[in-house]
Amino acid sequence: MGTPEFPNLGQHCSVGDCRQIDFLPFTCDRCDHVFCLQHRSYISHQCPNANVKDVTVLVCPLCAKGVRLNPNEDPNITWDSHVNTDCDPSNYQKVTKKKKCPVPGCRETLTFSNTIRCKDCTKEHCLKHRFGPDHKCPGPRKMDSSFSFSNMLRKSQKAETRSNSSKNTSSWWSSSLLSAASNFKTSAEAGMQKLSTATSQAFQKAKDGISPDSSSSSGDLVEQCIHCPARFSTVGTLIEHVEKSHQTNSQSSRGRVTVDVCPKCHKAFRDPVLLVEHVERDHGGSSRA
Repeated sequence: MGTPEFPNLGQHCSVGDCRQIDFLPFTCDRCDHVFCLQHRSYISHQCPNANVKDVTVLVCPLCAKGVRLNPNEDPNITWDSHVNTDCDPSNYQKVTKKKKCPVPGCRETLTFSNTIRCKDCTKEHCLKHRFGPDHKCPGPRKMDSSFSFSNMLRKSQKAETRSNSSKNTSSWWSSSLLSAASNFKTSAEAGMQKLSTATSQAFQKAKDGISPDSSSSSGDLVEQCIHCPARFSTVGTLIEHVEKSHQTNSQSSRGRVTVDVCPKCHKAFRDPVLLVEHVERDHGGSSRA
């Protein structure tokens, strides 16, 4: 077999009835035997290991998971091992249940190609109900109206503490904003304290029963409003004036939220200190647009 130049050239076919010399033989990747062109397939030489690399998967009716059958193992043993260790019936609904459009009366199944997420209510809808009026979108979430002035001051104090403890030096623009926020906080606290003191004193005088005659008899009992230049002869008149003219304004201003806007990216912040940190972190300390 072969030639003097190539002594190993060519091999006999492994099939007993063939034994043909093939100079380009084929080696079976399952049984590692050599075959000729005619007997190279698994069926033609009846390969005993033809099903070694076959993949057979059964879907479990209890958990909807795929169970791969091992060719060298009894299928019953493989199935019992899955049921006792890996089977989870609660997974069946997660796999088989298909997501549908939440609009009442619409039973469209949501797939990758027909699903749209609303940017306002963040819910997924079909293409037919992708617009807000079609699925009765409630709109974007409103700003929380319970934001109190005291919480804003508390956050400002914490931000100031963090800024003072940091070792990085701030620019002139950031330091000026910090001083403005501090002055605003101080003036607001002084105004609230002054209003509370004046109101308590006025109510205390009214409770003590100071009469209009006694107030007119002494020159130092002429009452003046702390909010406007108006003057009154009695404490009761001053209290009525404050309740009617200034108390509603103070309550409305107390619930109002002041928002500062970044001059470069137009992003809004409730706390001026957070605005300063945003400019230093995202814009390099420059406020020019």
